[in-house]
Amino acid sequence: MQYKHAFHAGNFADVHKHIALLQLIHQLSRKAKGFLFLDTHAGAGQYDLGGTDARQSGESHAGIARLQQAATGSATVHPAIADYLSRIDRFRATSGSRHLYPGSPLLAASALRAGDVCIAIESQAQISRALQRAFDQHGALFELLPRVENVDGYAAIKRLLPPTLRRGLVLIDPPYEAADEEKNIAAALGDGITRFESGVFVLWYPIKRQHEADLFTARLLRGVSRPTLTLEMCINPADHSAGLNGSGMLVINPPWQFDVDAQGWQPQLLQLLGGTGEATVKWLIHE
Repeated sequence: MQYKHAFHAGNFADVHKHIALLQLIHQLSRKAKGFLFLDTHAGAGQYDLGGTDARQSGESHAGIARLQQAATGSATVHPAIADYLSRIDRFRATSGSRHLYPGSPLLAASALRAGDVCIAIESQAQISRALQRAFDQHGALFELLPRVENVDGYAAIKRLLPPTLRRGLVLIDPPYEAADEEKNIAAALGDGITRFESGVFVLWYPIKRQHEADLFTARLLRGVSRPTLTLEMCINPADHSAGLNGSGMLVINPPWQFDVDAQGWQPQLLQLLGGTGEATVKWLIHE
């Protein structure tokens, strides 16, 4: 079965993940030296929220659509949220479609600098070609030329790290459909940290039941000694029967003050989305 992100594009988890990703890039950009951004499961790059798949799920209505509406009526919007929304507007302007939603590789590329490197990995050939077309379409929004590779994302970690720039951010955002996904994630993180100990590694994970999410992150961190935190935003109480209750980001080697910054924008994002759960920042391995 091939995962189709179009059903979930622009939902609350996408919004949470993309704001966190942009803030990581902004934090790393405080230093003049360039860095590598590697997206191991990049997807198609952009999605039509007016398309059949997105309309069938309706998930974007409780995500990006609700946020845009709520932010418009809010007196003060956190700069991290405002930056994200302005980027959505710019992508929609270049596409001519008010229904377009950019994915992680496009949003990241829009925030990277000319001296950085962007490599987007997509294992499915058809989707990889769609990603390249998306980069080509929005080229005016990028200071650099992103590179697309049609290979296995986990294997790319072993091949591309450490980067020649000696600084880097690796996003691992798998579909969580394969039976051995957790095993592959753990192996990739282990390989990545061994090869590139100072790199920033970010893993998105779903929260269906809080205790299950806690056990999942604990298993992944066996043998890891680098500073690690989680950002978690639960739109519903963490043990609600809705299915996907929350969005989690496991961040290894987070940039300085990233946790403090998240404590500012996460609670407001939860409020603007009408969430009834919690937004937390937890250190699992302290510096």
